Amino acid sequence: MIQPSSGWAPLRLSELWNHREILYFLIWRDIKVRYRQTVIGAAWAIVQPLMTMVVFSIFLGGLAKVPSDGVPYPLFAFCALVPWTFFANGLNQAANSLVASSHLITKVYFPRLFIPMARVLTALPDLALALGVLFGLLFYYGFRPTLGGCLWLPVLVLLAFVTALGMGLWLSALNVKYRDVQHAVPFLIQIWLFATPIAYPSSLLPTPWRVLYALNPMVGVVEGFRWALLGTSHAPGLITATSALAAALILVTGAFFFRRVEKTFADLI
Repeated sequence: MIQPSSGWAPLRLSELWNHREILYFLIWRDIKVRYRQTVIGAAWAIVQPLMTMVVFSIFLGGLAKVPSDGVPYPLFAFCALVPWTFFANGLNQAANSLVASSHLITKVYFPRLFIPMARVLTALPDLALALGVLFGLLFYYGFRPTLGGCLWLPVLVLLAFVTALGMGLWLSALNVKYRDVQHAVPFLIQIWLFATPIAYPSSLLPTPWRVLYALNPMVGVVEGFRWALLGTSHAPGLITATSALAAALILVTGAFFFRRVEKTFADLI
C-alpha cells in the first residue's frame, strides 16, 4: 500500500533493495540516451579531461609556473581531472534528473532516489575509460603505481560517488520547486573546481588550514588519487577522513531532505 509520508520520512533502504532491478534499467537507459547519435560516442569521456589538461598545462603549468610537487604538470593535472570529471558529470546529471524524468514520476510509483542515483552511476563507464588513458600516461612518464595504491582507487571513487550523490539529492529535490537551480549548477561546479586542488597542489596551503580545506570532500579524492598513483602528498589520513565525514554528512542530510519533499514531486513537476 502506497501512503504519503509526513514530516521526516524514513529512508526505506529495504525498498531500494527490493526494487534494485529498476536501478539497473534506469542506468542502461541513461547510457544509451547519452551516446545516441553522437559522432565519437564514449570518446567524449576522454576528450573532456584531456582538453582541460592541455589548457591547464599551457596557461598554468607553462606560463604561470604553478608547482606540481615534482610531477610533470600534464600528469599532475590529469590525475586530478579524472575523478573530478566523474564527480562533475555525475552531479550535473543528477541535479537535473527529476525534472528530466517527469514523465515517469507523474505516471508510476517507484523509489525516486533511483533517478539521481542512476545518473551518477551512469558516469562510471566514462571514469573507466579515462582511467585507462591515465594509466597510459603514467607508464609514458615512467610512473609505476604500487598495488597498495591501486587498491585505494575504488575507495576514493566511492568517496567521489557519495559526494556527487549527496549533492545531487539536495539539488535535484530543490530543482523540482525552484527551476533556476539548474542554471546555478554549472556555476557551482565551476567554483568547486577552483576550490579543489586540481590545477594546483594543496601543499601551497599552510598545514593548519589543510584539515579545514578537506571539508571539501573532493580534496580527499584528488589528493588520494595523486598519492595512490603518483606518490605525492601523504598517505590517506586526517585529510581523507575529514573529507569522508563531510561526504557522509552531505549524503545523509541530502537523503533525508529528498525523502521529506518526495511526496510533492508529482504535484510540482
